[in-house]
Amino acid sequence: MAKILRELVALLAEFEVQGSLDREITHMTCDSRQVKAGSLFIALSGSKVDGHDYAAVACRQGAAAIIASRELAVEPGVTVITVPDTRLAMQKCAAYFFDYPSRKLRLIGVTGTSGKTTTTYLIRAILMRAGFRVGVIGTINNIIDQQVLPVKNTTPDVVDLQALFSDMVDAGVQYVVMEVSSHALVLNRVRGTEFDVGVYTNLSREHMDFHHTFDNYIAAKAELFRLVSSPEATKGGKTAVVNIDDAAAPAMLQSADCRHITYGVSHSADLKAENIDVKASGAAFTVTGPFGVLSLNLKITGVFNVYNTLAAIGAAIAEGVDVGIIKAALEEFSSVPGRFERVDEGQPFTVIVDYAHKPDGLENILKTARQFAKKRIIVVFGCGGDRDRTKRPIMGKLAMEYGDVVIATSDNPRSEEPTEILREIEQGLLEGRNAEKGYEIIVDRRTAIAKALSLAAEDDVVIIAGKGHETYQILKGGTIDFDDREVAREIIREMR
Repeated sequence: MAKILRELVALLAEFEVQGSLDREITHMTCDSRQVKAGSLFIALSGSKVDGHDYAAVACRQGAAAIIASRELAVEPGVTVITVPDTRLAMQKCAAYFFDYPSRKLRLIGVTGTSGKTTTTYLIRAILMRAGFRVGVIGTINNIIDQQVLPVKNTTPDVVDLQALFSDMVDAGVQYVVMEVSSHALVLNRVRGTEFDVGVYTNLSREHMDFHHTFDNYIAAKAELFRLVSSPEATKGGKTAVVNIDDAAAPAMLQSADCRHITYGVSHSADLKAENIDVKASGAAFTVTGPFGVLSLNLKITGVFNVYNTLAAIGAAIAEGVDVGIIKAALEEFSSVPGRFERVDEGQPFTVIVDYAHKPDGLENILKTARQFAKKRIIVVFGCGGDRDRTKRPIMGKLAMEYGDVVIATSDNPRSEEPTEILREIEQGLLEGRNAEKGYEIIVDRRTAIAKALSLAAEDDVVIIAGKGHETYQILKGGTIDFDDREVAREIIREMR
């Protein structure tokens, strides 16, 4: 992958040049640690780090050119392009530098507050069953066919994203299924990306620290469907797959000037689930659609997973996958790491670990547990630090409403004091408390999980919520190894 610097600069509206534009650029990055010979280094000014301070490092490591927003002193032979906004310049150049790789793929974007990860995995399973080579970009990991890569952000920054698409093209990937966060849409991380199918799961109060208003949050999610139906598209067959039961569905559909496929449980829809039977071992239901009636017996459970399954069916139908293949793939599908994942060490009670770290996610898993729990539901949960504080009392109240025994603990407190986060959660615990229910606050997460498991009796259900697939805990003093699933297994073994 190489471009002449002059080609990249031609994409910019306003710039000044110091040095030659006839330089070959073989690599692009905004991370000075990744700079190598022939790199274009883009100096971004962030809240904690200013890339301009690392210009000298980039030069020493072989940068051919630097895009900056202020004057820099650089080594001879390094070209400096000065622009008003380096982030915007990066967004304009990235897809072009990598030869617009998303145009060479079928790209399915999934957005919504909850259900994105499970939906992407379900779609991947269907497409793989259909014989395609599939990539995934998401919360848990990035996947290039069978190669699993680590994740930094749900949606990578624009350069990393386009580089990842390019790697997928080179690997022969045909489909990419991608979680698309509202942050990515607002911050233009997907600029230059061509989507073929947009899937909308649901919307609930989340990220208010970033979006400020719920209307802004809706508008951010709807941007995916404007991108799907962009008049600049180079591929055909654009489709919006939308949960019609969700209150924000009209905004998504209005933004999608393309084919619509709706799905739901409560309202009339192109794909409607009926006769739903939820058990601990899975969910059974029928789907009425353009193919007639499809009966499904899934290994995953919960009404929320019925919705995720409908979303995946919609995406598969949009891409012309045979309904028999869809059924086979869905009924084979077993789980997503950290999503309603059972921990079974032969104990006489059920232990479930889930990533639910938002009010609707916590409510969904607790409602599902209530449908099959024979006795008590014991809930262990917390709320992350440096994130939307308004959800803390809401989650406390929900835990008290649906749980029989509630233990509030630390999640990822980050720079905040865990006791302060728990104090805000306790406001909701107190509001939801009644004479039959109590709660306990235990700051240390391992101790909290141990207490919950020690209280569990035969046929109880223990829900450990908030971290799911994560294998770490982020504290003020740094990051430590911590996996709810492994911690629960260790404690259960010790209890024998």
